[in-house]
Amino acid sequence: MAGSSSTEKERVEYVEEKNSLDNVETGVKEAEVEPATSWAGTPEEKRLVRKLDWRIMPMACILYLFAYLDRTNLGNARLQDLPQDTLGGDPTGVLFDWVNSAFFFSYILCQVPATVTSKLFPPRIWIGCAAVGWGLSSTLMAAGFNFPGLIVARVFLGIFEACFGPGIPLYLSFWYTKHEMGVRMAYWFGFAAVAGAFGGLIAFGVQHAHTAISNWRLLFIIEGVPTVLLGLLAMIVLPDRPEETPFLNEEERKIQLERRSRGLQADFGRVVNKSHVYSAFRDWRIYTAGVIYFGANCALASNSAFLPTIIKTFGVSNASAQLLTVPPYAVSAVVLTLTSYLSDKIQNRGIPLSLSACVSGIGYLLLLTVPNNNRVRYFATFCITSGTYTVIGIIIAWSAHNLGSETKKATGIPMYMAIGQCGSVLGSHLFPAEEGPRYIKGFAVACALAFLAAICGVILSVSYKMENKRRDRKHGVPNPDAAVDTTELADKAPMFRYVP
Repeated sequence: MAGSSSTEKERVEYVEEKNSLDNVETGVKEAEVEPATSWAGTPEEKRLVRKLDWRIMPMACILYLFAYLDRTNLGNARLQDLPQDTLGGDPTGVLFDWVNSAFFFSYILCQVPATVTSKLFPPRIWIGCAAVGWGLSSTLMAAGFNFPGLIVARVFLGIFEACFGPGIPLYLSFWYTKHEMGVRMAYWFGFAAVAGAFGGLIAFGVQHAHTAISNWRLLFIIEGVPTVLLGLLAMIVLPDRPEETPFLNEEERKIQLERRSRGLQADFGRVVNKSHVYSAFRDWRIYTAGVIYFGANCALASNSAFLPTIIKTFGVSNASAQLLTVPPYAVSAVVLTLTSYLSDKIQNRGIPLSLSACVSGIGYLLLLTVPNNNRVRYFATFCITSGTYTVIGIIIAWSAHNLGSETKKATGIPMYMAIGQCGSVLGSHLFPAEEGPRYIKGFAVACALAFLAAICGVILSVSYKMENKRRDRKHGVPNPDAAVDTTELADKAPMFRYVP
């Protein structure tokens, strides 16, 4: 009883302290008395989640499949004589590196403004237009006849994909709870791994095609045109925000609005809270997530652009190198999904993320230390792809809840993604042709960044746990499904709790 009185006294002191601020205390009071949601775990909710999964996830996943195909097919085109046809042979590999990294410059610069602006538009229109834009940009790569032409197409590809990539985690957070986001993000990002496998199969087939145009031009057309059609379809299929879409009936809308408020109740709708934008730029955890994303994207970009080239050092033909990229990507999709499912079940992101980063680091160590055993080196590519894709899937799901409000998510998610995409630029330059076949510098840098990501994952997880315990001591333990008003303070609201 003494402990209970002490806790109640601390709550009263907190509310009195906040009375001088504009309406902030109202959020705390509501958070303390808001009842647990009545629809949690009911058959009605389960039917709604199945309905959402069938309507949203297939389109989101297929769009990301083609987004990733269009972003990464340059690595396959490299083995189909793109440098010889457009870059004068490019004996040093420098021109190809710049064509590859041109995408990331525009992608980095446009992510934050694009994602914040997306809150002001219907999601289906925004996502659909973005897909049409990057599909056209990718298709027009086939019309590139020189270095500047390829650069321009890649820059516009980056602009339109910046409107899509960071916006999807925000969009899914409109519909799924923190207990559901991990595995949904795994399904979504897992299609990047599927794209790696699928892209290798397409490239293998195109490699044996006999057409009037170069094989690499055909590759861009085959992977670009369907994206334009999918973008038009997305404008019809995807639902808008829960409060305004005709996709839901009134009972389903009531359930969904209640689901969306579990654990937080923030700036929903087509509004931008400027204070949450500023809060995101001052949050050290977002920058730490950026370091994790930096390391993972360095590995991801180098894998995407250079994995066929690395496998070719095993002494196989170009066509076989394309085909051998398929199994590592397929396995990584399975590992990502299983690890994310476990992460959802235990409601912990830091431990699975750090372990996955270590697996990736071990893969690079094997490539560095075992230069002559191709079986071990091929196994290392499985470690690298599985660890890298899992790290990225988990860090995206981690931030989908922990930023507290829609505006802070719309700012914070593209912030750490922009930092991380700088790693993609680095990864694009880690494997110049003259350093093959050992690529010691590239493997060493990627290895160090993987273990750095593991350390940062532990730091973030521990900091979230410590902050949760501090708030529990000061303000009491909240009902995990109760609505918490994060309108003013976002994730800093006293009754908000992080996923560690």
